[in-house]
Amino acid sequence: MTTIQGPAVFLAQFISDEAPFNSLDGICKWAADLGFKGIQMPTLDKRFIDLQKAAESKTYADELKGKIASFGLEITELSTHLQGQLVAVHPAYDQLFDAFAPTAVHGKPKARQEWAVQQMMYAARASQNLGLNAHATFSGSLLWQYFHPWPQRPAGLVEEGFTELAKRWMPILNEFDKNGVDLCYEIHPGEDLFDGETYEMFLEAVNNHSRACVLYDPSHFVLQQLDYIQYIDFYHDRIKAFHVKDAEFNPTGKQGTFGGYQNWANRAGRYRSPGDGQVDFKTIFSKLAQYDFKGWAVMEWECCIKNQEDGAREGAQFIKNNIIKVTDKAFDDFAAVNSSKSFNRAILGL
Repeated sequence: MTTIQGPAVFLAQFISDEAPFNSLDGICKWAADLGFKGIQMPTLDKRFIDLQKAAESKTYADELKGKIASFGLEITELSTHLQGQLVAVHPAYDQLFDAFAPTAVHGKPKARQEWAVQQMMYAARASQNLGLNAHATFSGSLLWQYFHPWPQRPAGLVEEGFTELAKRWMPILNEFDKNGVDLCYEIHPGEDLFDGETYEMFLEAVNNHSRACVLYDPSHFVLQQLDYIQYIDFYHDRIKAFHVKDAEFNPTGKQGTFGGYQNWANRAGRYRSPGDGQVDFKTIFSKLAQYDFKGWAVMEWECCIKNQEDGAREGAQFIKNNIIKVTDKAFDDFAAVNSSKSFNRAILGL
């Protein structure tokens, strides 16, 4: 068993144009002052990291690590959630997802995808240069809009979608393998990998690639009414990253899992700050420790009620309170007796 590392914080929801969230020094000091030990870094804002430079220059990567370490922090993982999304985009979402890419490729789906793939390749090499062994991303989606089958899906549509998804991701997975880094897909509604069944379909399509791993975030499973505890039992050997994000599901006679097109505050299923929702984190931390999870507990703030700075401050302490320092001895060692084969056979009357 392993004691989980943490607490850490995903920076994506905190970066802004206001101090201290507009510079690496500022946000690192803020995170350290709250008691965080690690930061999960998004990779599209050069104020915090130049992804291409981190991929091509070990010197730059070392200097970046050194600056972050000067605040008593480590990088837990890099994140390419937005770039990963653009590896596979259905045309229905083209205009919306253009915002994730440089203006030069807006309105050019093929060029946008090529840019996203190159970003993923940089992320693999940057992760190696930074000494990281896991990376956080999204799978993208060609099929999400067909998840509720009306009209019924044509035969072979899902299989064709996963075949194409695998075709796009295999070169990226191989690059991550070459660099010794696990690629952790956040299992998330809106992605083609949104539960256990879809993750297994993807695994089959990529020939069970050893680097096709999971970023486990139980909040997305609460909203789907999926057993997020048993999920760990099924996929613990593939879980290499962990988001501590809470959620609640309170169905009414008017709405359930689909949410009735309501805003987040008025949905039956909604994300909450750690400790404010329904997720059983005590059991989750126990399961991950039991299964020898070696990664970080990373707080992701997404809450429709509580402000982000209170959520971060409380979240750091929440993670500290839930991390289990695993035991190095059995509780009944005091009653142990010396044993040998002959002694054991004598006990058995043999």
